Amino acid sequence: MFIHAVSSCSKGNSGNTPAWEWDDPETNTSNPDSLIISQGWTLQTSFGDLPSYIRVYKSPATLKGKSAIAYIAVADMGKGAVYSVLGEAKGYKTPSEFYSVDKAPIVMNGGYFWDGSSLSMLCRDGKVVSPNNQIEYRSDATVFYYPTRGVFGLMDDGSYKVNWIYTNNNVTYAYPSPAKNKSGASPLQMPSASSPEGATLWKAKTAIGAGPVLIKDGKYINSYIEELFDSESGIGPESNNPRTAVGITKSGIMIFFVCEGRNMTQGVIGFTLDEETKILLSLGCTEALNLDGGGSSCLLINGKETIKPSDGKQRSVVTAVSLK
Repeated sequence: MFIHAVSSCSKGNSGNTPAWEWDDPETNTSNPDSLIISQGWTLQTSFGDLPSYIRVYKSPATLKGKSAIAYIAVADMGKGAVYSVLGEAKGYKTPSEFYSVDKAPIVMNGGYFWDGSSLSMLCRDGKVVSPNNQIEYRSDATVFYYPTRGVFGLMDDGSYKVNWIYTNNNVTYAYPSPAKNKSGASPLQMPSASSPEGATLWKAKTAIGAGPVLIKDGKYINSYIEELFDSESGIGPESNNPRTAVGITKSGIMIFFVCEGRNMTQGVIGFTLDEETKILLSLGCTEALNLDGGGSSCLLINGKETIKPSDGKQRSVVTAVSLK
């Protein structure tokens, strides 16, 4: 769905019992994955060897009362995992092509794009590769909006956060809440240092933009209305679709989430943004961002596909995220 973003490896015994750095989550309730296991997600070992601090789980057959095929890659960021963003401001690659270059064991599609150009924030090594300075219009193309949109990143202080941001005159500002735009209402002014209130300079080391923000400070947010990801955006916030998201838990466990949809497997229709948010909350995420979904949704483990892409093949995208 697109719209108008190391350490040593402890080898497992592929297909059998891996030599995980973490204790067995089935028997150790203090393990960071015990919550995941308790909800019926099952550890996957068929994708080959992974670093000791990364695990992959498959969803139970039913989530939120629907038939489901979903996967999560779970990484302990305190034990050597590295989060990266891939891509440039322009140029297409399939997730497999990103994998062939980066060789990260976990690769997932990233932010929104149009005509080969990123529409979402991309920040790498503390430098903005692609800004978030969107100008949105609705069907008559005469009314223009300037939405603050979500970004997920490793901040300068070492924390992982979601923020609402906007880049004005090459300066990116973060806001404590999104600008209160709404399709059909009068547009607000372009975000700046003084509006919306509470602006601060946004400083990140590594970040991917997309939206909407799903969870912030442990609270359900789903700010698709304010971020203008309404029915006209192509995101289908209240429709069933394949979805992609990234989140972090209080204890520093990063979660890459992807779900299949659109009946690529009969009866598996996907989720709404509301359902996606609740799934990530149930997995312990305290910060989470929705990424590009629909035909773009794709999660690779050691280069192998997890879900069936709804285009029937991998879509060429502009940005991706990875874990090593």
